[in-house]
Amino acid sequence: MKEAGFKERLIAKALEEGFSKARVTRPDAIPQAAGRLEAFVAAGLHGQMGWMAERREWRGNPAALWPEARSVLMVAESYAPDMDPRAALADPGRGAVSVYAQGKDYHDLVKRRLKRTGRWLIDAAAKAGIACEIKVFVDTAPVMEKPLAEAAGLGWQGKHTNLLARDLGNWFFLGAIFTTLDLAPDAPEGGHCGSCTACLAACPTEAFLGPYRMDARRCISYLTIEHRGPIAEELRARMGNRIYGCDDCLAACPWNKFAAEAREIGYAARVGAPPLAELAALDDAAFRARFAGSPIKRIGRDRMLRNVLYAIGNSGDPALAGAAAPHLNDPDPTIAEAAAWAVARLERPLP
Repeated sequence: MKEAGFKERLIAKALEEGFSKARVTRPDAIPQAAGRLEAFVAAGLHGQMGWMAERREWRGNPAALWPEARSVLMVAESYAPDMDPRAALADPGRGAVSVYAQGKDYHDLVKRRLKRTGRWLIDAAAKAGIACEIKVFVDTAPVMEKPLAEAAGLGWQGKHTNLLARDLGNWFFLGAIFTTLDLAPDAPEGGHCGSCTACLAACPTEAFLGPYRMDARRCISYLTIEHRGPIAEELRARMGNRIYGCDDCLAACPWNKFAAEAREIGYAARVGAPPLAELAALDDAAFRARFAGSPIKRIGRDRMLRNVLYAIGNSGDPALAGAAAPHLNDPDPTIAEAAAWAVARLERPLP
């Protein structure tokens, strides 16, 4: 039995809380997801992201994650930048950081709004004498947010595998509220990419095997954030000065001309494009202090230092060799090797 009136009021509440868009779907609305995930993992395209392989039965079937759930509210929250993020690539002496990591950690900001929206739903249902339970998720549970968001009609998965929308571009975070209320689902939206392949052509490492197919092991976002240990030399040379994430495929999308302005002040850029020499000098305590409250903090100082050393090696500036040299004898073999690579690369002309 449908809970009359709650859907419209719930969506209105989500928008009032600051979300850019909200739609409803069902937990069992993505039957195709399980097969796609299984094929992706079987081919090893997930790299070291073991969490993708784990609990695949939940990821591929959200209804199995919480069998009591009847509806899922999917929300989008814009973090659109006010400038082209690729501008940071023009200064090889500074590190390029993905737009989503420029401000405060989106997990905290989105979840706070989701909890307030969910609490409102519980209270509204209680006033009507209806039992209601919820669970909120923001990119930290075995939930395939993108297929669910597509099923809800928030947008569609583009050829770069990210979600995009005609009224939001592709600069937005996703969040989910699972509920035991039975709400009428919204219709999914079909794709609107047409023959465009701008996102695929923009990838510096040729990580796309074709439209809608990515080899995460070649993706700079994966390499700088998820990958542990040394990065293949052929790929590190293509990373340029990207030290945390990569926005090239997102920034290339023509739908961004309709991107909604970010309303959350917490997403305003505060990290910027930091000097590589400064980052190379950070010890663990200084790293934690500098990136407190940022999603960057979760990769730790050593992984960030590895990325910074690769960027130094790609800078073409011999003066930066002095920033890499102190790490030649680092106890972490990955850092020591990255420092040696950077110094050797700066001692000879780049190809």
